[in-house]
Amino acid sequence: MTESASPWSFFSNHAYVLVCLAANPRARLRDVAEDVCVTERTVLRLVTELEAADILKRVKAGRRNSYVINTQARLQHPLDSHWTVGELLTAVAGKLPSPTRTAPAVGKGE
Repeated sequence: MTESASPWSFFSNHAYVLVCLAANPRARLRDVAEDVCVTERTVLRLVTELEAADILKRVKAGRRNSYVINTQARLQHPLDSHWTVGELLTAVAGKLPSPTRTAPAVGKGE
């Protein structure tokens, strides 16, 4: 087998950030950046995008932030929109984050 010219992954950095924050909701963005192998600024952008998509909520806890994941949110790409964030995290990390926030029910017949 030959080495690849550049590394690639099956998951996006958004997913990696979620996995890190599911494992440690009080993680510093600096530590998440180190784990994901991106800059702290990139993690801040990803967290902001996840917040805008109602997948993640930043909660101020003293001088630190804590992160709550909306496990009921649907993934956004048409090919995986039948999955929830919770199902993704369970498949990748083996368990759901705690505590979780339940999203309001939308279209019960869907």
